[in-house]
Amino acid sequence: MTSPGRVEPYDPEAVVDYRRQAHLSLDRAREYLAADDLHQAAEKGWGAAAWMAKAVAVTHGWQYENHAQFGVVLRNANALRQNDRLRLLGEVAYGLHRSYDTRKVFLDAETIGQGLDDIAELLYTLEPLITPGNEQAPD
Repeated sequence: MTSPGRVEPYDPEAVVDYRRQAHLSLDRAREYLAADDLHQAAEKGWGAAAWMAKAVAVTHGWQYENHAQFGVVLRNANALRQNDRLRLLGEVAYGLHRSYDTRKVFLDAETIGQGLDDIAELLYTLEPLITPGNEQAPD
């Protein structure tokens, strides 16, 4: 089923799978954090954000084929949700992604843990956007 302006057809199974992957990635990130594997914790946190952004993109027919489009999806989501915090949460996600290439001596478990808490907030905030027709759900 394709609607005008959609990049690709809506695939509810893909949305469910991306959402599941987002939550599994966040859970795994917390496990890595507890094991002091800060690089993997940060990367899994980024992955959680990216998976949920993919779920939103598929729901709305927006393109998301590479990480550069993450910001576009969040900007579009912000326009629907009218929640400027999405911009900050997106920056946290990008920061976690950049941490993967950072020497461990420069990483901080508390900062990454706070970042993962922010990713949990991001997932919660985007959740209403993966239900077609529920774009204006309150924050």
